[in-house]
Amino acid sequence: MLNVDSLNQYYGGSHILRNLGFEAKLGEVTVVLGRNGVGKTTLLKSLMGVVPVKSGLVGLDGKDITRATPYERVRAGVGYVPQGREIFGRLTVEDNLRMGLASKPGGTPIPAELFELFPVLKQMLQRRGGDLSGGQQQQLAIARALAAGPKLLLLDEPTEGIQPSIIKDIGRVIRMLADRKTMAIVLVEQYYDFAAELADQYLVMERGEVVAQGRGKDMEADGVRQRMSI
Repeated sequence: MLNVDSLNQYYGGSHILRNLGFEAKLGEVTVVLGRNGVGKTTLLKSLMGVVPVKSGLVGLDGKDITRATPYERVRAGVGYVPQGREIFGRLTVEDNLRMGLASKPGGTPIPAELFELFPVLKQMLQRRGGDLSGGQQQQLAIARALAAGPKLLLLDEPTEGIQPSIIKDIGRVIRMLADRKTMAIVLVEQYYDFAAELADQYLVMERGEVVAQGRGKDMEADGVRQRMSI
């Protein structure tokens, strides 16, 4: 579903992503691990088109989207949950979800499935997003990204600052979405146990490069936990 080849990105004179390449397959969770500052968030922003890539290729479902704008990528089937959630705090839960439908024709209903995945959102439809707990806001951010029915879902550290019970709920939803074989999921994560539980494929980044990769079931044997703790 996603093909990334020889991706390079700079901030000023700093070379942030260095000839980075990988594939994310339909029905799989590809987990991207690495310490702070190695380029994980920059990678997702580049895949979403929030920052233009210097060179390289981003392909989605066989189409080159390297130079596409963020809204064109949404229309092509990319959903993005940024680090820090970035919901609209003054808008209601319902209006936040409708923002996820901005690429659809006017009057498109909010998919009922979102409330099956995150029942708490149905109870809080008229509550302002800023009044929700951190975990509820994260569920709202994920639901907003899912509203348009993406082929590729990008998640940037969805466990950050979230209580354990909601982390479990989010993990359950991610696994369920992957198992349906209707989308590819790229998950940037610092929490090793959460990542290992969900990973079909893992990538470890250091200094803007992929330095290790493999199947999720082999993470422990491959020493990924030790690499993360260094």
